[in-house]
Amino acid sequence: MTNKKVKDAEIIEKKEVKKEDISPNRTALLYVIIIILTCVIAVGCLYELCLRDLISVKTGEQTSKQTINNNSIKEKSNITITETGLADAVEKVYDSVVIIENYSNGKLSSSGSGFVFKISGEYGYILTNNHVIDGSKDIKITFTNEKTVAATVVGSDDYSDIAVLSVPSNSVVMEAEIGSSENMRVGDTTFTVGAPLDSTIYSWTVTRGILSGKNRKIETSSSVMEVLQTDAAINSGNSGGPICNINGEVIGITNMKIASSSIEGIGFAIPIETAMEVAESLISGEDIKRPYLGISIYEGMNRFSLDSSVYINSVEKGSSADKAGLQAGDKLLKIDDTEITSVANFKYNLYKYKLGEKIKLTVERNGKTITITVTLQSK
Repeated sequence: MTNKKVKDAEIIEKKEVKKEDISPNRTALLYVIIIILTCVIAVGCLYELCLRDLISVKTGEQTSKQTINNNSIKEKSNITITETGLADAVEKVYDSVVIIENYSNGKLSSSGSGFVFKISGEYGYILTNNHVIDGSKDIKITFTNEKTVAATVVGSDDYSDIAVLSVPSNSVVMEAEIGSSENMRVGDTTFTVGAPLDSTIYSWTVTRGILSGKNRKIETSSSVMEVLQTDAAINSGNSGGPICNINGEVIGITNMKIASSSIEGIGFAIPIETAMEVAESLISGEDIKRPYLGISIYEGMNRFSLDSSVYINSVEKGSSADKAGLQAGDKLLKIDDTEITSVANFKYNLYKYKLGEKIKLTVERNGKTITITVTLQSK
């Protein structure tokens, strides 16, 4: 009995020992499982929170962008666009421009434009074209303030097509600012102010264009003029008015255009440098002296041949041409090395020289070509 009890006790003890050995392992495993589940739950919660924040941020950004875009659209829609163009430049010269009206027997015979370019003492001086006032006896000037005064012709020059008028200085509204045509480049902005067509309706009309060309040679029946070219609209009545640069400075005097159904936008102006040189001479009372040969010339058929060229019609006795040996019937071929193609061309090239200079004239006489040296004198 005793032995059996001992054995049973040993078996019970072994069972208890085994029970004690197994229980801690299970507990540890349980802890591990709990920890793992806790971590999974924590990670899941964290992911959900991060996802919510990310969605919130993106939503906020989109809202912000939409707000910015909406603000931008709203701001753009409230912008007011203003464009002054040449308004400031026009104001600098506008009130210096005058309307010139020529009367005959109390009736208006013609009109043109001009501008006040100088004020000195009791007088204001107006520049215009010679052809605007040529033959006029009664000239009236109207200013932008609608006041009209009588004008006096100080002097004029047919060849350069420049004339100067004077008015009382207290009647002048504004004096124009003189610029430089030499500093202008082809493509620069230009504008004109004048009275095209009917001065009673279109007075002080402003037209805009560009400088289309410089040093253009335009031949008329009596002269060749070196002028500026512009596509600013120029019409009858604009003659004598100013053409200006973008700063409102006068760079020339409008004087002609090419009129044709097939031509558009070709107008011309006398460079202000040329105009001012002639004007100052006229104001000072100086004669504008140009070389004078003492010959009359014509274009046409020579009495001895059938070709059309420039010929001497007559020679004034005692003139430089007479002293040099030129004769009626001589065909003019060259001045120095420049060919003569017309009466206007001959005058243009002759007037490039100064008094006292010597030139070589190549002429054809009786089928022979001869060269004659002439000393240039004044009339």
